[in-house]
Amino acid sequence: MRHFLAIVAMAAIAQVNPGAADDLVKMTIGQRGNWDTSITHLGEKAGIFKKHGLQLEMIYTSGSGETLQPVIAGGVDLGLAVGTLGAMAAYAKGAPVRIIGAQATGAADYWYAKNPSIKTLKDTNGHTIAFSTNNSSTNSVVRAFIDEFKLTAKPQATGNPSATLTAVMTDQVDVGWASPPFGLKEMEEDKIHLLARATDATLVRGQTIRVLVANADVLAKRKDVIERFMKAYRESIDYMYSSNPQVITDYAEFAKVPEPMAKRVRDEFFPESLVNPDKIHGLDSLIPEAVNLKFIPGPLSKEQITELIQISPRQ
Repeated sequence: MRHFLAIVAMAAIAQVNPGAADDLVKMTIGQRGNWDTSITHLGEKAGIFKKHGLQLEMIYTSGSGETLQPVIAGGVDLGLAVGTLGAMAAYAKGAPVRIIGAQATGAADYWYAKNPSIKTLKDTNGHTIAFSTNNSSTNSVVRAFIDEFKLTAKPQATGNPSATLTAVMTDQVDVGWASPPFGLKEMEEDKIHLLARATDATLVRGQTIRVLVANADVLAKRKDVIERFMKAYRESIDYMYSSNPQVITDYAEFAKVPEPMAKRVRDEFFPESLVNPDKIHGLDSLIPEAVNLKFIPGPLSKEQITELIQISPRQ
């Protein structure tokens, strides 16, 4: 009887104490199936976010342009894999956006072609070249290609890697973009060939090209929740690079690829340093690049940078 009464008492406390329930965090995430955008999925599947009292609601998009708008509108709390320059552009226009972590420093993204006569970036002159959505990291990389190599290629938004591959194979666009594992099978079958990597653009090397963002009001009112989210996010990365074979099994299932390819994607294309969220790298070149590519009208001040970038310290 005493045991029964204790259970009843605990249930009553849980009903009157909303803090006993997991905190819901809503987020948009660019590019479902990429290794670097699978962190929350894999971490949740492993029970890491639950351990920190968090329940995740994940909505996948075709690129950071689509990822960012719900954050600005307040429809979701967080946006993952938002182009850094796009986040700066939104902030410069007064949008309630704050950067809470790095999502990708450097990039595994690559560009490819089906046409055998298009072998180098120079060969893209007069052709169309894909990126995901406006103000995305792939948009900024393509613009960097054009600016650095003096290209006359025409940028074209094509959405996610799957839609982009269809557009290339049906001759709707000449040069496609992808991030492993997308396109690797077709490359092995010689249906497409590698044209360029994101890091072929000098400014991309060592830069944080994608970030995690929060709605400013959410960050102010739910700071503890966001800090717990970042702690769980970091733990999820540690788990993804551990020797536990379950993470490869889960990722292979999520990305719908064989386990050997899933392991290859992690080991060959995504070093752990690429997804480290602790610091935004390359600000000294990112800000002038944002101005040069007309993402922002002028350099951000130190005060603006401090307000925009609010990364909680690793605990």
